[in-house]
Amino acid sequence: MQIKGEKYRLNILLINHYAGSPEMGMEFRPYYLSREWKKKGHDVTIVGGDFSHLRKKNPDVAKDFQEEIIDGIRYVWIKTGEYDSNGSARAMSMFRFCQKLEKGKKYLVETYKPDVVISSSTYPLDSYPASRIARMAGAKYIHEVHDMWPSTLYEAGGMSKHHPFVLLMQAAEDHAYRKADIVVSLLKHAEPYMKEHGLKEGKFHYIPNGVISAEWNAGEPVPEEHSKVFQELRDTGRFILGYFGSHEMSYGLHNLIEVTGKLDRQGVSLVMVGKGKLKQELIDFAKEKSIDNVYFLPPVEKGQIPAVVSNFDAIFIGTIESPLYRFGICMNKMFDSMMAAKPIVMAITTPSTPVSEAGCGIITKSCDNEEIMKAITCIQNMTPEQRREMGNRGREAVLEKYTYEKIAEEFLRLF
Repeated sequence: MQIKGEKYRLNILLINHYAGSPEMGMEFRPYYLSREWKKKGHDVTIVGGDFSHLRKKNPDVAKDFQEEIIDGIRYVWIKTGEYDSNGSARAMSMFRFCQKLEKGKKYLVETYKPDVVISSSTYPLDSYPASRIARMAGAKYIHEVHDMWPSTLYEAGGMSKHHPFVLLMQAAEDHAYRKADIVVSLLKHAEPYMKEHGLKEGKFHYIPNGVISAEWNAGEPVPEEHSKVFQELRDTGRFILGYFGSHEMSYGLHNLIEVTGKLDRQGVSLVMVGKGKLKQELIDFAKEKSIDNVYFLPPVEKGQIPAVVSNFDAIFIGTIESPLYRFGICMNKMFDSMMAAKPIVMAITTPSTPVSEAGCGIITKSCDNEEIMKAITCIQNMTPEQRREMGNRGREAVLEKYTYEKIAEEFLRLF
């Protein structure tokens, strides 16, 4: 609401089943946006589920709509039940979350009096209760798209387009595009598809992820295990190609290891920092192929990423081939890599990315080993000054357009 002589003070209700925090872990976007909106004087309530497979730590929740204040941000938790993987138990947690939102819509409207309601739970089912909450409150309704559901289910997950769960998600996606006052997409090239599914002209807005610039000045040290490996490689004059993040099938890491093996004689070593379902398989793969210039290191805390990536000479970001990437990409590690001011080898078949737009790396098609090898070699053969120039273009682009301070401000303009 607006009071004469005062600035706008909005009540923002952000619905995100998997919302996290720096302590709990991913996902971070709701937390960072809310923190910036709080700084601007707005009241923010995040509604999330008590369990998420993305978090390293889940909240202790005794009852539905239990409140918790985290760094000044109000979280309201809904009990959804635990699950082990992408299966029926996770689907049931989605239904439970949305059903309880629907049942509690009057409570949410009367308690938090939202001026803006944002549905942002990756899957689109939350668009049903969110749109009704917004209508009851007389609020603006914004639907935020992280991943393209249900396209993800059948183009990457192997489900049939005619599976009942896919059809249900398709109906929910179409509903979100029809009912939202604004659709915010983290994927730059998704607008044509959304229009085919009911989105009207002028409602699409691209607002990607970003970084918190202050975190890059915190100076958390590199873990000792990592430091020893980096020192050994530096002492022997190796060119360090870095990968950090999840070790999953979708990132084309078998191909990356094969390429690295072929580059051993020219002094390239690959350091892989992180964990994931595929990690042991990748370790075994490197052993079977007798590839000795790959080093597997444990994951680090988010605050240690700047110190770790400062030891890389270049950073690899890749995926397997997938039609999903025609919509664009918005990986957190892409913005972290740009902020690190390191040259990037990006092996993703997609129309364009912030990396290609900033000119801070070399782009190839997904899993094109020959082109990936050429890209790594090209960066290795650059002078240190040329590598700095390329990397700095990425950092400058992030500071200009992709900090959460700027992203949150862009969101506020939509309100």
